[in-house]
Amino acid sequence: MPFVDSHCHINFPELAANMDDVLAQMRANEVLGALCVSVNLADFPQVLALAEQHPHIYASVGVHPDYEGVEEPEVTRLVGLAQHPKVIAIGETGLDYFRLKGDLEWQRARFRNHIRAARECNKPLIIHTREAAADTLRIMAEENAAQACGVMHCFTESWEVAEAALAMGFYISFSGIVTFKNAKQLKEVAQRVPLERILIETDAPYLAPVPHRGKLNQPAYVKHVAEEIAVLRGISLDEVGQRTTENFARLFKLGKAYTS
Repeated sequence: MPFVDSHCHINFPELAANMDDVLAQMRANEVLGALCVSVNLADFPQVLALAEQHPHIYASVGVHPDYEGVEEPEVTRLVGLAQHPKVIAIGETGLDYFRLKGDLEWQRARFRNHIRAARECNKPLIIHTREAAADTLRIMAEENAAQACGVMHCFTESWEVAEAALAMGFYISFSGIVTFKNAKQLKEVAQRVPLERILIETDAPYLAPVPHRGKLNQPAYVKHVAEEIAVLRGISLDEVGQRTTENFARLFKLGKAYTS
């Protein structure tokens, strides 16, 4: 049964120091591919290097909304970097009103730049939203994010937010949070999202799923996310693995290349 980790940060020091083991664990758990997601431009070369070295690892380019005082991602810069064939997405981008307070207009402007870049280079968006759902959806609509499409990563919002994103053609990605006992609302969302629009992820090295909660996360653990979704939906683990892998390939325009 194939699995793909649609969002991880294996370039972060905690995982990069043990890359051989990370990749071996992926193979042992039938995780056929992973998307290593950029959080700032300074570290993008590390992300791209991993993708270049390993056929089943892919990269994105973008600047996370939590990063202050870093190089701002101008549209032309993002589009230029996205021309590399292993760069399959723009982001992670979006809005986060949980970690940062005050005047966050710069965050909204940064988000708009990512959407414009994604539309220009015809690559999907990876969107992060935390305590900012209304503004996130508003800006997505104003900037016609539906033209680029993309994924709502590490989804933790309500069904209403999921429904609005789905209406714009976006996919919904579930992380290890869906395995947590207290994530009742999220479990209900996971039951309702159309199977053809679901992705699974780890967000490694963070948010390790049960039974590894509280430990260092890694792409191999995405299998536990799939197991939880299978239980919630009353379908086989094989079906979840197959369908989410197909969804990943379709959204990121990979065909079957990621299985090589």
